[in-house]
Amino acid sequence: MPLFRVLAALLLLPVCVAVPVAAATGSSTDPVYRTPPQALVDIVDAPPTPDVDVDPRREWLLLLERPNLPPISELAERELRLAGLRIRPRTSGPSRTRYFTGLELLRVADGSRRRITGLPTGARIENIRWSPDGSRLAFTHTGQEAIELWVAEVATGQARRLGDARLNLVARTVPVWLRDGRGLVATLVPADRGAEPSVSQVPTGPVIQESLGRTAPARTYQDLLKSASDEALFEHYLTSQLARIDLDGRVTPLGAPGLLDRFSTSPDGRYLLTETLHRPFSYLVPASRFPRRIEVWDLATGQRVREIADVPLQDEVSTQFDAVPKGPRQLEWRADAPATLVWAEALDGGNPSAPAEHRDRIVALAAPFVGDPVILATLPLRYSGVSWGNGDTALVRDRWWKDRRIRTWRIRPDSPTSAPDLLFDRSSEDRYSDPGVPVMVENEAGRHVMLLAGGGKTLYLTGDGASPEGDRPFLDAYDLTTRKARRLFRSEAPFYEDPLLPLPSRDNAVRELLVRRESVMEPPNYFVRDLRTGKLRQLTSFPHPMPQLAGLQKELVRYKRDDGVQLTATLYLPPGYKPADGPLPLLMWAYPEEFKSADAASQVQDSPYRFDRVAPGSPLVWLAAGYAVLDNPTMPIVGAGDAEPNDTYVEQLVASARAAVDEMVRRGVADPRRIAISGHSYGAFMTANLLAHSDLFAAGIARSGAYNRTLTPFGFQAEERLLWKASETYLRMSPFMYADKINEPILLIHGQVDNNSGTDPIQSERFYSALKGQGATTRLVMLPGESHGYAARESLLHMLWETHSWLERYVKNRPAEVVSSSASKAPR
Repeated sequence: MPLFRVLAALLLLPVCVAVPVAAATGSSTDPVYRTPPQALVDIVDAPPTPDVDVDPRREWLLLLERPNLPPISELAERELRLAGLRIRPRTSGPSRTRYFTGLELLRVADGSRRRITGLPTGARIENIRWSPDGSRLAFTHTGQEAIELWVAEVATGQARRLGDARLNLVARTVPVWLRDGRGLVATLVPADRGAEPSVSQVPTGPVIQESLGRTAPARTYQDLLKSASDEALFEHYLTSQLARIDLDGRVTPLGAPGLLDRFSTSPDGRYLLTETLHRPFSYLVPASRFPRRIEVWDLATGQRVREIADVPLQDEVSTQFDAVPKGPRQLEWRADAPATLVWAEALDGGNPSAPAEHRDRIVALAAPFVGDPVILATLPLRYSGVSWGNGDTALVRDRWWKDRRIRTWRIRPDSPTSAPDLLFDRSSEDRYSDPGVPVMVENEAGRHVMLLAGGGKTLYLTGDGASPEGDRPFLDAYDLTTRKARRLFRSEAPFYEDPLLPLPSRDNAVRELLVRRESVMEPPNYFVRDLRTGKLRQLTSFPHPMPQLAGLQKELVRYKRDDGVQLTATLYLPPGYKPADGPLPLLMWAYPEEFKSADAASQVQDSPYRFDRVAPGSPLVWLAAGYAVLDNPTMPIVGAGDAEPNDTYVEQLVASARAAVDEMVRRGVADPRRIAISGHSYGAFMTANLLAHSDLFAAGIARSGAYNRTLTPFGFQAEERLLWKASETYLRMSPFMYADKINEPILLIHGQVDNNSGTDPIQSERFYSALKGQGATTRLVMLPGESHGYAARESLLHMLWETHSWLERYVKNRPAEVVSSSASKAPR
């Protein structure tokens, strides 16, 4: 029997689950939430800084006030998990959302403010949409029993509810404005939906699945349908009624109720593009891959104009990264035309392994949607998106995963027989050569189009501006004729300044920029920059959210791996720290990345001049507890040419970690006996591997990870090979298989209802069981109600308490008798 089949039998190990731990008194395994030291509580409870949105005319900033963290009682509400969706049945909407509690308008011209009034008590505002002319805001409010549609007038700041319609947002079908701004199109709970289907606890028979020789691989998904009862619940809650809602609250139904998954209106407001799911459903893939009927409707009557396609169940699509389904995909309206539908079609059957001169084509079909579509472009690589400008200019992107190639073509949508012009051809890994993305503004129809100047010959590009000095965001004017860029702006040290949008001008020439500006000591705020004079005018004055960390020390650190690959990290030291204070206990927080080029892997990421808001899940919270933090030390896994990066994953991972540890010790900021390694998701996987294959760290904290790759046999992260094609790599990369080699304390934390592909909670449960069975020092904490990221205040405080206790016991106050030589465990 093959080795991997024998080892996979270890999955039958019994599961041992630890419960949330105790209050300030009592056992550390009592099932109650605990609270960390007050310095960490203050970070969790720091008031959130408002988010900012800009209106279509670029005249107003909308300040969106956010609440503090939700209580665990909110996550404990009844939730249905069906076909990859998480549903709150009480309101017919998604169960886990990010909402706002207040709105305020700030005029760009003079900084004056206007509060949005008339909001309901305890407002939960989401799905904010500006009307095409910028005169109104539409948004949803989630009440106790329903999701409501509201509108606010910019001129008065007054908000009101539009009628008494109950929205159905289970599929996240956000309401959209009509072209004339006199109403919106939304999905409603059908008037005759009736009661939820009853679910009997008595089975009527077995649940049976069958495969008759079809190849149908699938990644590891959670929250899938499991029974006929699940199917009935899924249909009940996903069924919605598309309707027009006028500004006076009048509701006009459009078409018949159905399992509407997506809809959009044409720019001229005459048509609807709809995608409706239908049976047969699947128990192996989520709703996004269910059969769907794609149609164009007349918006005035709700009648079907044309069926574009009836796409079958997508359970046979390869798990290779460049694999796509057959038939129309990525359908959208051409943003600069009245009513032209555009989509991509694979020319290689969607199979990246099939030889083909061209992989995709882009086609267009204009109203009245008769005849065959027109080919806009035929692409050698896989289509990945388009930016619309006008009839003479659109930018189409294609890419290929195997060699990380990405290209940008200029096409002429109104002259489809014209040959595309290749503007950029580069590696997607090469951040230094990234030319940026087009600056997009909203046109009169409320659609995003490229900002063009000089009679359509000039477009504007903005990007991170990656460089050996770190990211320096820029704005370029790009001449489509000469294919040369002229730099208009570049961020200068010691600030990080991000150009967001040009302010309006009659000829579209950029003279003033709306920018977001920050530094290590100054939180992000919004300014208007005059490009002619260089002067800045401040619009917002958000205070430092955590003044207790205002004096933190930050440095971009460069060092090399043994094989010559250049590595970088950001070193943080607590406020007031001086070299004379000596080495500190250090927490290293990382996330590995795969590369095909050592040069690309060596490039500097991020900026040393950015402000760091310390979120509860951030490693920077430990600065408040007296630790040094090495954030994002690069852990590149390089596989040049035909080599696969993961075939030497362990060796490269350990080499990168050793280089980081050596550099921190050389600088005198870290005690080599008191360094912890930690990460979330793939970073948790990294943490377990480093403890299994090295003795560099005193302890580890792994959050929401996957540890046994035989449980993700159809690929994971950037690995597209199947277990049966790369069994040795899967086994060698699985720290579960090396549980007997982990002799450092490891804390495992996981959300009990993690829905992230590949990180099912069983990963942590089985890993804990394996570690416990080998006599390891370990602890498993399962957070009730939490998904891949943790949301509730109680959960986050408890996570910090667990981590603080672990670090204090096994790192800061590490007993001398447990110290081992870093040379005692060689990479395996």
